[in-house]
Amino acid sequence: MSQEPLPEDQNAPALASGYRLLRGLGRGNTSRVFLAEKAGRPEPGRAALVREGQRVALKLPLPETLGNPEAATRFANEVRLSLQFRHPHLVQGLDGTSFGSETFLSMRYYQGGTLARELAGTTMPVAQALRVLADVSMGLAYLHANDAVHQDVKSQNVYLHEGRAALGDFGSTYFQAQGGKVSGSPFYMAPEVYEGQLTGPASDVYSFGVLAYELLTGSRPHQGQTYEALMVSHLTHFPPHLNIAGVPRSLSRVLDGALAKKPGARPSSALLRRTLLGALGEPDEQEPEKPDDAPAAPSRSSMGRHGPRTSRGGAKPAQPEPDAPAPKSGTSAGRGWNPFKKK
Repeated sequence: MSQEPLPEDQNAPALASGYRLLRGLGRGNTSRVFLAEKAGRPEPGRAALVREGQRVALKLPLPETLGNPEAATRFANEVRLSLQFRHPHLVQGLDGTSFGSETFLSMRYYQGGTLARELAGTTMPVAQALRVLADVSMGLAYLHANDAVHQDVKSQNVYLHEGRAALGDFGSTYFQAQGGKVSGSPFYMAPEVYEGQLTGPASDVYSFGVLAYELLTGSRPHQGQTYEALMVSHLTHFPPHLNIAGVPRSLSRVLDGALAKKPGARPSSALLRRTLLGALGEPDEQEPEKPDDAPAAPSRSSMGRHGPRTSRGGAKPAQPEPDAPAPKSGTSAGRGWNPFKKK
């Protein structure tokens, strides 16, 4: 998200949900994000989650989000999970309300902005890229160890601060034991998602592989100007193997494996974490911690090959939330869609 001045022409309030808005940080599909500071002490009976004067990134839903049940649910899901997960390489939620007219989410402010903004028009040095990938892999492995699937790993959802990285934006994240709506961003979606199958940890690993390729080579492994072109590329195209100076061959093999067409052929996020930390000469000491109120892991009998078996309240066929809207019924998928219009 690019930084922007506080938009007085869009009726942005000076105060919102107990925070003073300082400037705009960007706009997503469901919300606007502001740099803000806590304007006063917590309300009576409310926990002191954020101290007075503390600067945060404040997410406020767009008016159209509140008027759309599906978008409102997605925003509420992000609020709930951002406050629930606790890991140094996941964006930390500080305070928030999931439903109603006062819906909001305050989060730790990452001064470096998004990885997508950092990569715009430049290539990241290999050592720095490996550091970012190791951090993201640690956050992702934590999610998977706790039965959660992120579903939208991409450069726009990685946030930077003083050379370190955190994975955020949990609007599409779900616990496998509960099921969820399948989604993703076309540049990063795994082949099984294009085929309408359920997502799982292996789908996140594929998206991570795309992110790693993008960081280390300066370009994404799959290109296309339409949804159909991207789908064909992800399903049939095999990008060149990674052969980057400064990247150990053992790590290159693991990252190449993350882009395997079949979910079962991909490494686990834990193996990605171990290999990346090893390439940095760091021990792998991560012990997964349970987030607050995490559901019990599903039994083997409840799991299909690509995720939980669900019935009427379970996962639905893929409906990408990119960068690209799902194609309208009665038209060919994504006809005329330009994936570069939105980032």
